Amino acid sequence: QVQLVESGGGSVQAGGSLRLSCAASGYTYSTYCMGWFRQAPGKEREGVASIDSNGSTSYADSVKGRFTISQDNAKNTLYLQMNSLKPEDTAMYYCAADTRPYCSGVPPLYAMDYWGKGTLVTISS
Repeated sequence: QVQLVESGGGSVQAGGSLRLSCAASGYTYSTYCMGWFRQAPGKEREGVASIDSNGSTSYADSVKGRFTISQDNAKNTLYLQMNSLKPEDTAMYYCAADTRPYCSGVPPLYAMDYWGKGTLVTISS
């Protein structure tokens, strides 16, 4: 059974940094396309970044140059390093897995097969 568990959320001031983690289990890690998504209050969930089995990455325009997605295959863990945080980055952040090995950019929500429960990020101005 695939399980994804996010951690690392919290409250920081604008300009600060956070690193989110997503611990994966129940499948052979690094064989899936993995992504980070977020949902701000009152808004639809959106894709933030993705990384595939080759380590190729994609980012939403709103986070390019500020966020970095990475993975540690030995630890079965996905990361999202978030720098220069802005109040508009406030959201629940979700980790998700698409069972296909390659991502097509930042995947649409419907492409993802498994989801974590999320971790809350709050950025104050």
